[in-house]
Amino acid sequence: MIKIERVNNMTQLMYQKDSYLKEFDAKVIRIDEEQKGIVLDQTAFYPGGGGQLCDFGELLVGDTVYLIHKVKKIGNDVFHFTNESLPQVGDNIVGKIDWARRYQLMRTHSAMHVLCGVMFTDYGCSVTGGNMEILNARMDFELGELNNEMLPQIEKRVNEEIQKEHDITANILLREEAFKIPDLIRTKINLLPEGIDHIRTINIEGLDLQADGGTHVANTREIGKIRVVKFRSKGKINKRLYVEIDD
Repeated sequence: MIKIERVNNMTQLMYQKDSYLKEFDAKVIRIDEEQKGIVLDQTAFYPGGGGQLCDFGELLVGDTVYLIHKVKKIGNDVFHFTNESLPQVGDNIVGKIDWARRYQLMRTHSAMHVLCGVMFTDYGCSVTGGNMEILNARMDFELGELNNEMLPQIEKRVNEEIQKEHDITANILLREEAFKIPDLIRTKINLLPEGIDHIRTINIEGLDLQADGGTHVANTREIGKIRVVKFRSKGKINKRLYVEIDD
């Protein structure tokens, strides 16, 4: 089990350091009885954000199981929502992630970063939006020209990079240090609030480095194969690519 010290009265985000953490110990520090929300001193549950869906799973207090169907970060705390009766503040819990679902989302998220790296390197375009489901996603790019004949080449290039088995690593930097990195923000608009002092980065070594708060696989070989299935024009210089991920 991993134990991270709770600092500055914030829920410690264990997934930021270890996306492969499936089970963890924690303590209940707050209860929202109206919405049936449970706040822990630390959590491995990803609360959603950046286009990535939240985790599902369960919390165990002794023999009692609380099924978690939604997780959301509100302020400094992460709320785990259940339809069950609630535990008590001070209870020690064991959290368990729905790993099959989480791992598919990790593969999907890392796939989108490979796509982003290829599009930035080959076409010089920024991301204008995106959204992920399980093993399928869409991403919007600031790109003037795109047609169906270009899709096989984009697909080929993305899969070539996946097959190179790039390591994927996370790092947390001071904001001032992070923003010294060229092209760290790959979105057209910088979505990082001014009040964030530390920036988490995801590095696909040799391909893509950008600010990101989600969960990822450790190496591109885990992603599988990407299929670029279609595109849509969302404006004169905004194009949307749809992708699916196979085993």
